Amino acid sequence: MAVNLLLGLQWGDEGKGKIVDVLTKDYDIIARFQGGPNAGHTLEFDGIKHVLHTIPSGIFHDKAINLVGNGVVIDPVIFKKELDNLDTFSIDYKAKLLISRKAHLILPTHRILDAASEAAKGKAKIGSTLKGIGPTYMDKTGRNGIRVGDLELSDWKERYRSLANKHEAMIDFYDAKIEYDLQELEAEFFAAVETLKTLTFIDSEEYLYQAQREGKKILAEGAQGSLLDIDFGTYPFVTSSNTTAAGACTGLGVAPNQIKEVFGIFKAYTTRVGSGPFPTELFDKDGETMASVGHEFGATTGRPRRCGWLDLVALKYAVQVNGVTQLMMMKGDVLSGFDTLKICTSYTYQGKEITHLPYNIEPENITPVYTEMKGWSEDLTKMNSTEQFPKELNDYIAFLEKELETPITIVSVGPDRTQTIHRS
Repeated sequence: MAVNLLLGLQWGDEGKGKIVDVLTKDYDIIARFQGGPNAGHTLEFDGIKHVLHTIPSGIFHDKAINLVGNGVVIDPVIFKKELDNLDTFSIDYKAKLLISRKAHLILPTHRILDAASEAAKGKAKIGSTLKGIGPTYMDKTGRNGIRVGDLELSDWKERYRSLANKHEAMIDFYDAKIEYDLQELEAEFFAAVETLKTLTFIDSEEYLYQAQREGKKILAEGAQGSLLDIDFGTYPFVTSSNTTAAGACTGLGVAPNQIKEVFGIFKAYTTRVGSGPFPTELFDKDGETMASVGHEFGATTGRPRRCGWLDLVALKYAVQVNGVTQLMMMKGDVLSGFDTLKICTSYTYQGKEITHLPYNIEPENITPVYTEMKGWSEDLTKMNSTEQFPKELNDYIAFLEKELETPITIVSVGPDRTQTIHRS
């Protein structure tokens, strides 16, 4: 049985959590393959908003097993808070939440290192969420990290102490005047580790292999977005993992030839949190309207998101890199009320018009070239079928499908799971 894959095609915050929640009824296993608690997946149903950071977005369904894969980095403290929140809704997560032994742990000193490194950069800061993600992946690739499976060893605390001592020396090197109480942070960390140890740790690559042999339906869930990929994103303003389709193979141990459908999620416009280039960013009333109507604030950090028109050059790039087979457009309702919609279809780059994403998209090198389309005024949030869509929305969708050469199979018209319209 093949594995389907769902990921974001922009700078994150596309609405992946909602779509995973909507699709979970069709799957036996939801497997998160990369990232850490810098991600925020928002789900809304029955009048309640839920925000997940590490736990896969299928956790609210009775049937599905939810797996945190080896490519994920886990902060036990944040993970415990997520579990505590699930307790308030009587979710039996111990029966349906599995953790890969090969997933790495975020230590308190990783978070301090993150803050010290960012502070030392000054105006050149990346816009880190300060969750310790980068330093944890650095220890992973530097072969110094502590993994979930190490918690089953008798000497894991000695390993912890050795790595924490190294981190403290690095923090002193930055001389960034970061205030922290490590003793207090460690007490919280060790208590959270004990909670983590009550869950089931597995050899996840073997588990998924056997699940495939048994014909189980598996959906791999990504975090962040393709333009934040450590290799293919807008480096250095990126995350520390592979957010693209290839990350599902390394983050779960799934063979490339086992991936079938690649679902690509994108907003009907573009947003970005933190620093980094953003060719179609708006600084006018249109951008303010998008932010206000779309409630554009980070689910993890609460930071306001920068907003702009849809960038088809960047989106086409993400579709190509990921081999996307189906597109899902989110927040179409936010564009209701704009008389004119703009879509970036090419860039002026070094005096030439190009339609591919170049190495450098800093504002001094790029000028977006727009195609304009007529907007719509209808409220989409009450609609429940494509037959109710205004002509202008259908024209917008048809234009995107033609440019991207990929079908748009789902259109989201609101945050609730019921506000999801499937297109044939």
